[in-house]
Amino acid sequence: MDMRLILVPLAVAFGLGVLLGPFVIPVLRRLKFGQAIRDEGPKAHQKKAGTPTMGGTIFLTVVVLTAIPLSNVFFFESLSDLFFLLFATLGYGILGFMDDYIKVVMKRNLGLTAKQKLLGQLFIGMVLFWVLWEVRIVRGENPAISTIHMPGTELYFELNWLYLPLLVLMMIAASNAVNLTDGLDGLVAGTAAIAYGAYAVIGMVQSNYMVVIFSASVVGALLGFLVFNAHPAKVFMGDTGSLALGGGLAALAVITKTELLLPIIGAVFVIETLSVMIQVSSFKFRGKRIFRMSPIHHHFELVGWSEWRVVTTFWFIGFLCAGLGIYLEVFLT
Repeated sequence: MDMRLILVPLAVAFGLGVLLGPFVIPVLRRLKFGQAIRDEGPKAHQKKAGTPTMGGTIFLTVVVLTAIPLSNVFFFESLSDLFFLLFATLGYGILGFMDDYIKVVMKRNLGLTAKQKLLGQLFIGMVLFWVLWEVRIVRGENPAISTIHMPGTELYFELNWLYLPLLVLMMIAASNAVNLTDGLDGLVAGTAAIAYGAYAVIGMVQSNYMVVIFSASVVGALLGFLVFNAHPAKVFMGDTGSLALGGGLAALAVITKTELLLPIIGAVFVIETLSVMIQVSSFKFRGKRIFRMSPIHHHFELVGWSEWRVVTTFWFIGFLCAGLGIYLEVFLT
């Protein structure tokens, strides 16, 4: 196992992120790409108003500048997996950028409508499925692309064309789940870095080195971004970053055939999403709220936890769940 495949892209991406941040953040500030804070949010967050957003452009640029050159340095084989991962990540990143642009520049606080965002997510998911089918089935690189594996067992299920709705659902769910989690300084950057780190390990075990380089590049880029995004944040990633990270995670689950492991590796994102669903359902049908505020990270803030305590606790939970996912994939498969 050549650890350079993880350490080199991680170090290069981290270095580029730390170098790029001081150049991009002032530009975002001069362009007045400042974050608007919801009035119904925790009052302590009002002081964050005006903090530059759309910082996801920083680490997405770093990932591209790291993953593509290093993939060519280390290998001379097909880069189809890498380009699939980049297409998913950047596709959702562009959708998030459009959402941020409408919010920040056009001063429409809700950004893209729910219908517009859903249509964009559906379109990207269907294009990704077509790319997979064309490369893996038609060209014969991996005919088992529509087979899913039950974690920790020897059970496999062939879905054929039913894999299309599963893939699209995964892309939409993952991107929205990460987006909902993005509410505290460093929360998504840290939990996503942990999840992508898990996929770097899984890629290494599966000898899929495109997955390793891509995942390690994202981890390094996010750690570099955390230098500026940790509390108190100097920049936020915005939907540009959060939608991209969710799309990239779903794409990794598809490429590594760990679709059913994704909710475990990304358990923090699942918990955040469930808290919103529970809150909305309870208020709609019972007229009562379960949490003081959702997503659940805000609940812990309102019961007296410091922002840093909430973030580090969720990082720890994410680390445990990522470890469980690795264990199920590596030791029980």
